[in-house]
Amino acid sequence: MQTNVTPDTSPDASSNGAPAQRKVLLNSDMGEGLGLHEFGNDEELMRIIDVANVACGYHAGDPDVMERTVALAAEHGVAVGAHPGLPDFVGFGRRRMVLTPAEVESIILYQTGALTAFLAKHGLALNHIKPHGALYGMLAGDEELMQAAAGTALQFGVPFFGLAGTAHESVCRAMGVDFVPELYVDLNYGPAGELLIQRRPAPTDPDAAAERVSRALAGKPVLAVDGTELDIQFQSICVHSDAPNSVAVATAVRAVLG
Repeated sequence: MQTNVTPDTSPDASSNGAPAQRKVLLNSDMGEGLGLHEFGNDEELMRIIDVANVACGYHAGDPDVMERTVALAAEHGVAVGAHPGLPDFVGFGRRRMVLTPAEVESIILYQTGALTAFLAKHGLALNHIKPHGALYGMLAGDEELMQAAAGTALQFGVPFFGLAGTAHESVCRAMGVDFVPELYVDLNYGPAGELLIQRRPAPTDPDAAAERVSRALAGKPVLAVDGTELDIQFQSICVHSDAPNSVAVATAVRAVLG
């Protein structure tokens, strides 16, 4: 069985125990299709990324799509995490819903459990949980909802991918859940560091994406849409698979990461 793939922050034995240069993982949201309808560039991206966040049924990703996506990840040695979303096919999980903590727990548990069956078939272990779309944003701003999500990650014994400085991080820290903060290169940030979720994916300039990563790795601020300088803590970088030129963006980011 595959073990969890997490960023490497271990000491570098070749430099007398000094901290090693951190390994930043490249992740992508995948398996976001239904039946014959595919919405991403999964095959090309699997050759570039380290980690796939696989849709598991509610905003996208039926059983056949999950099977194909997990098989593709296994073929390319890519770790797989669950990418549960809101039950909203029409809005692709990008419209907020009013949910109780118990409902959040149930929808994440249900979807993650479905994905683990396909992972077991292909000899893979669940790597992490990363919510999709509006659910991601809802959990970032609501500690009670986030406690339900973190409890599910704790149940499966996996890290949670999310935004540093939000309830994603604070609740995970309080509950003892490993937390992997993300940097986004194909979405903009608001002045408070919030992600500006788009209803429809748009192309991203690969050079601009590479520049954002280079600056962030050098400890320089990321600029919000209004010019506010943001200090984004991250250990993984997300490139969405359904953007028109996602392969070019991921390739540019990979060139920076090495």
